[in-house]
Amino acid sequence: MEFLYGLFIAPFADFAFMQRALFGSLMLSLGACPVGVFLMLRRMSLSGDAMAHAILPGAAAGFLLYGLEILPMTIGGLIAGIIVALGAGAVSRFTIQREDASMAAFYLISLAVGVLMVSIRGSSVDLMHVLFGTVLALNNEALTLIGGIVVVTLVSLAIFWRALVAECLDPLFLRSVSRMGSPVHFIFLGLVVLNLVGGFQALGTLLSVGLMMLPAAAARFWTVRVEPMCVLAVLIGFASCIAGLLLSYHASLPSGPAIILSAGVVYFVSIMFGSRGALRARIVHHRHRTA
Repeated sequence: MEFLYGLFIAPFADFAFMQRALFGSLMLSLGACPVGVFLMLRRMSLSGDAMAHAILPGAAAGFLLYGLEILPMTIGGLIAGIIVALGAGAVSRFTIQREDASMAAFYLISLAVGVLMVSIRGSSVDLMHVLFGTVLALNNEALTLIGGIVVVTLVSLAIFWRALVAECLDPLFLRSVSRMGSPVHFIFLGLVVLNLVGGFQALGTLLSVGLMMLPAAAARFWTVRVEPMCVLAVLIGFASCIAGLLLSYHASLPSGPAIILSAGVVYFVSIMFGSRGALRARIVHHRHRTA
């Protein structure tokens, strides 16, 4: 019992920074994982990755003006993310270019500009902080920000749930029977940007999308219904955060990558053994057909 306590409980019971890291990462999972499910169902997973990098110039601008202060970097990242999302959407609607191509172009430009801006004033340590985050250094201000984002996300999902599900299944039908099609699309993009900005505080611009997409992708192998998929994605996110923080503590590894790698392990296990469309299920189905 003492060994198990030291392995699983003591790191969180004895150290306040581990408690804040756990609380912040669990809150991120609660808001980001359901958003990731809708991103995946809309076939916009790579768009989420693009928007994660798109917030970098705004965060870099906040860093240049105020240093590593949470509020200016958050506001800057939010503005940059919204500009890129709206700009890429406008290009895809008013030109022949598809949304994925325009999003990729905007994201590459944003990433280059952001890295250049941080490099002008900061050191390599500052650049690593912006790109990969510091979940073990979350303070009360960051936790308050993440908590506010989670509340906005959950309330918005509850209000627009049916419209979001309808747009995932048949966006043309939704636009034909309701005027909510386009507004819901942009509201959803706003939620994506919000959660990426929240994840940026803990995991940085390069890894924040990982906590959003990997649990959602893993949950897809276990259920086909949206509600259970969102719940399962959140639970996988919780387990990944706990496992990643414990791994980083005991093995002296970077905490952000450890969390994402833990989610990656669950994803690969789901690929192999999931009950819906995974390799094991496909093999069993093939054997039944050939028997």
